Amino acid sequence: MMKNKHILTLIFLLSSLLAISQVPKGAWKSQEPTGSASTLIVADNYMVIASYSVGNKYFERTEGGPFTISGDQMTYTPEFNSADTSKIGIPIVFTVIVKDDILTLKYEEAMVWMRVDDATNVPMAGAWHITERANDGQGGLVQIHQEGTRKTLKLLSGTRFQWFAIDPAVKGFYATGGGIYIAKNGQYTENIQFFSKDNNRVGSSLKFNYKLDNGKWDHSGKSSDGKPVHEVWEKIQ
Repeated sequence: MMKNKHILTLIFLLSSLLAISQVPKGAWKSQEPTGSASTLIVADNYMVIASYSVGNKYFERTEGGPFTISGDQMTYTPEFNSADTSKIGIPIVFTVIVKDDILTLKYEEAMVWMRVDDATNVPMAGAWHITERANDGQGGLVQIHQEGTRKTLKLLSGTRFQWFAIDPAVKGFYATGGGIYIAKNGQYTENIQFFSKDNNRVGSSLKFNYKLDNGKWDHSGKSSDGKPVHEVWEKIQ
């Protein structure tokens, strides 16, 4: 009886360790001291944070980059930081605690995040990078960002999205936008909650046709300024 109890305890401990070693995929939110809200999207070993106010149509800051996780230790290396470029490329090691729907990242201070959604079994969820685009959305697709270090990525959780244009080699940050998305029956809809270049677009809703095929996302419709869009995005492996 005692032996069985020890075995059950060991199984429980191993299960707990396995759970914490898994990436907490999905979207999380917190409240900033400034009064703005922050969202965190974790997908495919990449994370992005944005701080903004929907009501005031105000974009504050964003940062993001790849990470690795071992046990309860997450090593995050920023590829961009719109507020402080001196932090780009410098790894930060967080202690990760996930309990119920609360994620705590401990570094110099503890950052506490509340779960927004779970992206574990969501087909659209992940980290995507744009690889093809039609000029003005018309004509044939041409490859982009095949050389050099500039890139445009988009992270999706179960309900949230954020895209960003960056160049890590020169610590360049060019633009970002994000909010809530719905993907259903071949139609992908974005509801914009922040846009670094034009706050007047906050509150806009954009609808696109989409299809997923072997790790590629074909995306077509009209942009926030009304121009035709046809793009292909590929999942980051």
